[in-house]
Amino acid sequence: MPDDGPDELAELERRRAGLYAELGQVGDFRRGSLNEVRRKCGKPNCACAAPGHPGHGPQWNLTRKADGRTRTVHIRPGPELEKARREVAEYERFKNLTGQVTEVNETICSARPAVPGDAGEDAPPGTGGEKGGSGTRSRRRKPPS
Repeated sequence: MPDDGPDELAELERRRAGLYAELGQVGDFRRGSLNEVRRKCGKPNCACAAPGHPGHGPQWNLTRKADGRTRTVHIRPGPELEKARREVAEYERFKNLTGQVTEVNETICSARPAVPGDAGEDAPPGTGGEKGGSGTRSRRRKPPS
């Protein structure tokens, strides 16, 4: 996409600014997924022991990975469940927006022309391809003679 003109680049920058504004509107969010779980209690005389019975429940769990382990939080039906649904949905919205910002930024980077001399004055030392050795002499003391 390096042949894009200034109009296309300006449009990409407007798109990015809009995405940043939308990111600022993201509310409370939490990672994870909500799962409906039904369980059989194991009592032989309980209705859940009958073949085809779905089991007790539903129970709702919010699961997510943390530190290489799956973490599960039990969520009560009602306001707590609705709150968790909103927060998980906001996280999905956040992920979607950050993905779009990344794509637009990558397109901007590809479309923006390289300006000769850009790597000159403001570039930090050591980025011009030269060797990066020490600029000072060794500070080791010479042994007394």
